[in-house]
Amino acid sequence: VQLQASGGGLVQSGGSLRLSCKTSGFSLDHSHIGWFRQAPGKEHEAVSCLSGSDGTADYADSVKGRFTISKDNAKNTVYLQMNALKPEDTAVYYCKARVLFTEYWGQGTLVTVSS
Repeated sequence: VQLQASGGGLVQSGGSLRLSCKTSGFSLDHSHIGWFRQAPGKEHEAVSCLSGSDGTADYADSVKGRFTISKDNAKNTVYLQMNALKPEDTAVYYCKARVLFTEYWGQGTLVTVSS
């Protein structure tokens, strides 16, 4: 199982970015997958996740209405569309999958939002 996140970068406040998490070694169809982030000096925070059982999406209150999680099963890729970015969204973003009873993490991608 592998997950590779990409798409981070530097963006101005109010801008948008789309993160991608390319996966391999398992099927996205019935796997729970999500995005997390860690800002400097702060705890890991769950940003958004997709249920493997019914496909419902959950979001942290801090990103509701601005971020959208989606997946393309054919491309084995999960996306995080981030709009109306704020400086407090600055963090390293990670994707995580739960396959059967094991969790797998991808390497992070850095998102920096300038004010």
